[in-house]
Amino acid sequence: MLLMETKYANAAMLAIGPGLLFALSACDAALPPREEVPRLAVDAGWPTIPAGAKFGEVSAVDVDAAGNVWVLHRAGRKWAEPFPKEPIPEPAVFKFSPDGKLLAQWGAGLFVMPHGISIDPAGKVWITDVAREQVMRFSPEGALELTLGERGVTRQDAGHFGRPADVAFLPGRVLVADGYVNTRVAAFAPDGTFIRDWGDFKVAHAVAVDEAHIYVADRENARIQIFDHADKLLASWPSLAGNHTYGLKPLGGGRLLAVEGRDGADRNGAILRVYAADGTTEASYDIGLPGEDASLGHDIAIGPDGHIYVTDVAGGRVVRLSLPAHVNRTNADQSR
Repeated sequence: MLLMETKYANAAMLAIGPGLLFALSACDAALPPREEVPRLAVDAGWPTIPAGAKFGEVSAVDVDAAGNVWVLHRAGRKWAEPFPKEPIPEPAVFKFSPDGKLLAQWGAGLFVMPHGISIDPAGKVWITDVAREQVMRFSPEGALELTLGERGVTRQDAGHFGRPADVAFLPGRVLVADGYVNTRVAAFAPDGTFIRDWGDFKVAHAVAVDEAHIYVADRENARIQIFDHADKLLASWPSLAGNHTYGLKPLGGGRLLAVEGRDGADRNGAILRVYAADGTTEASYDIGLPGEDASLGHDIAIGPDGHIYVTDVAGGRVVRLSLPAHVNRTNADQSR
């Protein structure tokens, strides 16, 4: 992950001499100030994590039709390259009720570096693993039903991935944001048959769909790309000040909610953006923990009750929150 590469580079600078360090300090002092946007409160005490459970880096979240919240985490494992070979021995999938009670946990011994979780319309659980180079479909109870990609093999073709990051669904199509190494969105039939791929992204970190659009978080190009359902590019929305979009979810009517994990100066954070259908910014909020680089907003989901869930890798947490009423408009409100 580029975050980790940046930290390794900074550590290496300690041995290069006082003159250059002074120059680097001067450059740091010239960095633009952090963005100042209103802070948005999160629900304290949500969810309830059982005593003794390993949680750690919380990578992804999605919500099923019943409003249950599915959280993918790394159970104490830290992102470090080269990736380890051995699976995480503890459960990495937690299922919470809307009120935050843990309903189920599974996935022990299955994942090496889990990244994305998506619930399809039938309630199946799709998980990406960037170390395994695979996309896996599970029953809600955790039974493995389908595996795409060859374990540990990185390629860009019909049968392989390059660190697949996220999954979204259209009728008859499963879309995979692929990903950190590859430069595409790959489309598959629900049975895993490859259909086609498209795009030229620099870390396709998230993919989401609504009634008319496909949205891709083109993370390291600091933009969101919008396509129609025939994969035709319709628009490109640059992130404010070069910020990096990590996760996104449609709000309906062409509006979009996104979470940014790094700003244009490569500093960690957790900023929510609400985009209007024309790509302008309706609202921005800071939901990060206090302290430098304490949070890295990574994924986002919206429940049927309107609650928003955001994962925070650096903060080791998933939070629940609500948008202010004047921002959280329904499609019916927009048509008036």
